Amino acid sequence: MTIRNDINTALKQAMRDRAAERLSTLRLINAAIKDRDIAARVEDSEGGVGDDDIMAILAKMVKQRQESARTYEEGGRLDLAERELAEISVIEEFLPRQLSEDEVAAAIAAAIEEVGASSIRDMGKIMGALKAKYTGQMDFGKVGPLVKDKLA
Repeated sequence: MTIRNDINTALKQAMRDRAAERLSTLRLINAAIKDRDIAARVEDSEGGVGDDDIMAILAKMVKQRQESARTYEEGGRLDLAERELAEISVIEEFLPRQLSEDEVAAAIAAAIEEVGASSIRDMGKIMGALKAKYTGQMDFGKVGPLVKDKLA
């Protein structure tokens, strides 16, 4: 559980540095992880969530903040939009590097070849292969239409 340790280390450092905004965001991250831990304990008898689940939590948090920032900008509340964007930058420190458009296209081509896809019916297999290898590194909401275009 290295991501969890990295977050806790960053939290302690933010406390020492008295970085209030960073500390607030790190506490939000910890709260989301603990909520998922509690839900996992109810479902299973395991001791918590793993790194893959934590990456999914962080990716969801980034997406939520991007939507909020866009809404605030449209509403003329630039101060709140800037706060959301600052939270995004803190959260993204713990996510793997996002793939470029060229890297995403290459990954899609490799997954199509690996699965042996020939039609749109194989899209689920391709998406499964991509999620297994690139969780947290690409936005699968944007990848879906790209896969459809390649198969069509």
